[in-house]
Amino acid sequence: MSDKPKLNVYLCAPRGFCAGVVRAIDVVEQALRKFGAPIYVRHEIVHNRYVVEGLKRKGAVFVEDLDEVPNDGAPVVFSAHGVPKSVPDEAARRKLLAIDATCPLVTKVHREAELHFRRGRKVVLVGHRGHIEVVGTMGQLPEGAVVLVEKPDDVAALPFSSDEPLAFVTQTTLSVDDMAEVVTALREKYPQIIEPHRQDICYATTNRQQAVKEIAAKVDAFIVVGSPNSSNSQRLREVAERNGCRRSQLVPRASDIDWSLLEGIASVGVTAGASAPEVLVEEILDALAEQFELILETVTTATEDVSFPLPRELRGRVA
Repeated sequence: MSDKPKLNVYLCAPRGFCAGVVRAIDVVEQALRKFGAPIYVRHEIVHNRYVVEGLKRKGAVFVEDLDEVPNDGAPVVFSAHGVPKSVPDEAARRKLLAIDATCPLVTKVHREAELHFRRGRKVVLVGHRGHIEVVGTMGQLPEGAVVLVEKPDDVAALPFSSDEPLAFVTQTTLSVDDMAEVVTALREKYPQIIEPHRQDICYATTNRQQAVKEIAAKVDAFIVVGSPNSSNSQRLREVAERNGCRRSQLVPRASDIDWSLLEGIASVGVTAGASAPEVLVEEILDALAEQFELILETVTTATEDVSFPLPRELRGRVA
């Protein structure tokens, strides 16, 4: 008989890697196989330190600017978050072999923004200022063509008249609830505003948040596995707190667990952001098992079978 206290662990499903992240990591690994090391990657391919360090060991070199990429023929990969148009333009000018690993769902938002602009509409982007995806989306159009709003107060401050042609797009990794508040404010102020044909928040973000909502109210604590600079991971922690679990923490690795938040608990929810690999979830469970006798239950709220093809530069046989 174990003398450890029992702990009910509710594992969210789906959790962890989404199709866009799988594709982005695959792009780097396939490029390394096809072209050999080094492969340059502009920005972290996905926002997870464990993943990035693993790719570094295989020969990926991460840079923040194309100025850091030499003119020696080595490919440069654009991260899953997307880049401003000026980046591929600069790569083309320098004749760099550029491979775009932008998530297709982010590319969809880029195309929507471009279409609205061509049709003479002002574009409002709902997102977080400074996030790499937002920088990329705003950079699809000339400066000033996209106006960023983060909260309903920003909508109230918009200078457009009620009859001005407007459309909005959103960052793909927002909190569904936060976005709904901003979108409601936009609809109320601008009843004629054009909306996305389909929601811009990606399926994986929505599914992971829904799974957290399903569990949050019935557990004493919540652990979200993911990196601090991962927007979708941060939103999962916020969703857990907003839905009744105040003792929620975002944990990159097991060594980062704040055990004080787990004192006296009988139940915990566990999930992982879309850029966090399952091996880190297993690491967290192993750490919990050292302190508790675990009773595991998986709570499934959606089934995902999405996949995206590789960029054309990497299709076909790779040695």
